[in-house]
Amino acid sequence: MDTFEKFLTPNMLSLTDSYAVKILICYFLNEIDRPVTPVQLTEIATSDGILNYFYYTEAINSMLEAKTIEIKNVDGVDYYSLTEMGKAGAESFKTIVPKSFRDKILSAGLKLFSKLKIEHDVKCEVKQLEKGFSVSCICNDNDIVLMDMKLFAPDELQANLIKEKIMQNPTEFYGKVLNYALDNEQYIPQIN
Repeated sequence: MDTFEKFLTPNMLSLTDSYAVKILICYFLNEIDRPVTPVQLTEIATSDGILNYFYYTEAINSMLEAKTIEIKNVDGVDYYSLTEMGKAGAESFKTIVPKSFRDKILSAGLKLFSKLKIEHDVKCEVKQLEKGFSVSCICNDNDIVLMDMKLFAPDELQANLIKEKIMQNPTEFYGKVLNYALDNEQYIPQIN
């Protein structure tokens, strides 16, 4: 006899217990160990169906009241920060939340912060020319310009595709350009 469980997928699982939601949020803030704005945390926690927005909001408000998290303002930007009580709870009770949820929220956080770093370090623009389009790509590492190049595309669709492909993984694109430049050899035609 078939059971309903065969139709469940990991994306269908959800945390509905308020206590588990709070522990998961504390766990994430403890593990990521970096400033997280309220908007960033909302995006991370509710992306990919990790947490229901309403359970998340309820948990955050409760955690602020209970002082397991607090809001710190740094240079005019608000960040969530774990209090000592929140850190202790994250360490002591993390196993109450299934590992799959802990892995999902960490993965979502790492993806978001990676995307933010890429957006900060890599600028890619499409500009229309008299004939065709140019795709300008500038890769920075703090104050150092690693690469500044323009590519030609005959139409806007191709230009946007080039931009999209570069932005999917700019590090690999930069690495391939470097590898090609370093491996490039003088062409010597074969004479038969």
